[in-house]
Amino acid sequence: MPKKIKTRQSIAKRFRVTKNKKVIKRTCGQDHFNARETGQAKRAKRRDQTISKADQKNIRTAMPY
Repeated sequence: MPKKIKTRQSIAKRFRVTKNKKVIKRTCGQDHFNARETGQAKRAKRRDQTISKADQKNIRTAMPY
């Protein structure tokens, strides 16, 4: 029987794969120093970011399950 593939936990904690196989991650820089940000920048940080198609393939292979 083939050996099970291990999930890379460092990647699994940072990224999420949606139902349509898109890879998304949280926007960085949300912890502190946000008082100086403009309102538009603060609102943009609330949204999740999609990953480029070139990186999505590598992330999905690291998270097989």
